[in-house]
Amino acid sequence: MADNRTDKNAEASGESRGISVLHNGISVLRTFSAAEPLLGVTDIAARVGLHKSTVSRLLATLEQEGLVERDPETRRFRLGLGVIAMAGPLLADLDVRRVAHPVLRELARRTGETSALMLWNGSESLSVEQVPSRHEVKHTTPLGTRYRTAHSASVQVFLGGLAEERARTLLTDGTLVPPGPDDDTALDTYLRRLHEARKRGYATNYGETSLQEVGVAAPVFDHRGDIAAAVLASAPRFRVSPDELPVLGDAVRAAADQVTERLGGHRPASDGG
Repeated sequence: MADNRTDKNAEASGESRGISVLHNGISVLRTFSAAEPLLGVTDIAARVGLHKSTVSRLLATLEQEGLVERDPETRRFRLGLGVIAMAGPLLADLDVRRVAHPVLRELARRTGETSALMLWNGSESLSVEQVPSRHEVKHTTPLGTRYRTAHSASVQVFLGGLAEERARTLLTDGTLVPPGPDDDTALDTYLRRLHEARKRGYATNYGETSLQEVGVAAPVFDHRGDIAAAVLASAPRFRVSPDELPVLGDAVRAAADQVTERLGGHRPASDGG
């Protein structure tokens, strides 16, 4: 029995050390930036709060994996091409940015409002491209802004593309800010809203997450008919009346359909395509 406890303790200790090494390695990689692409061991050690010998061992391992490389002249380190290789799948997905940008630009010109491209990371909607409104008063957000409120238009789009059970889980396990009281009635009402938005071709947020803002989002589909992204138009609420909301919605849906076509995708037949 004592031997079993010793083995389990040793296993737990080894696992803890492994997690610690991984955490330290990530911390080292995060010290590099566009402003400071080259860093020495002493610089890195000071920033991550580790001993120079520990940082040297981490850098040696990262160098073997191609995640960092040593500058031949200064002997300092920079990020290696292995980082790009790891990011390859993500960068391939982000090709939708290049395809969508001219469409977003035209949508902003036609509507006079800010247009944006949103991606789903599995639990949040992220802004990855944006064309600001020409108006002095406008709604914009920094690229990389994350949305996790159920009433956000883009979140509605992405949830509407998930299996209902998965959507329910995200709305009840604390991942997303729920749409209302913690009861089945509010959740069922919200899920019906997602279904209606998918049939209509766009989702709306008329002052529900912020009284002064309006958001309209429509899905972009890939070649499998799955939702790959969302096109979003956002505006100050005073410029979009309830009667004008469908007009903005139709423009956003048309823009999303155009991005879908440029990607070689198609809207599923169940979505009215």
